[in-house]
Amino acid sequence: MKVILGEDGSNRGAKKLAQIRENGNFFRLELKKMGFEVLGDNDSPVMPIMLYNPAKMPAFSRECLRKNVAVCTIAYPATPLLLARARICISASHSRDDLIRGLEVISKVGDLVGAKYCPVEKEKTISIKRLKKLQ
Repeated sequence: MKVILGEDGSNRGAKKLAQIRENGNFFRLELKKMGFEVLGDNDSPVMPIMLYNPAKMPAFSRECLRKNVAVCTIAYPATPLLLARARICISASHSRDDLIRGLEVISKVGDLVGAKYCPVEKEKTISIKRLKKLQ
């Protein structure tokens, strides 16, 4: 807490808070552009991706893990029966490469299990290849 509050005499805490906010907002925006329904507030590093169908939950989790991306799935009784979700947690330590790799995996798995419920506006969507060029 002393680091976050700057009581250690440095600005490390402020830098980490700014980085986690930037990482979270970038990741959330790209997930939404891909067609995922993402809950939660902007500036939050925790992002629930709605899966709805409980049968999609183990497939989503297992396929992400096979590709070395860890997600936490939440379902009944922690949520109502038809509000299953995967929870993504972003940190300040994630690099832009880490985030892009996670987006690649989650996008492919989302297509595989049918978890993209929102319409995608093609002209606003940034392809993964273009994301890499923006680094």
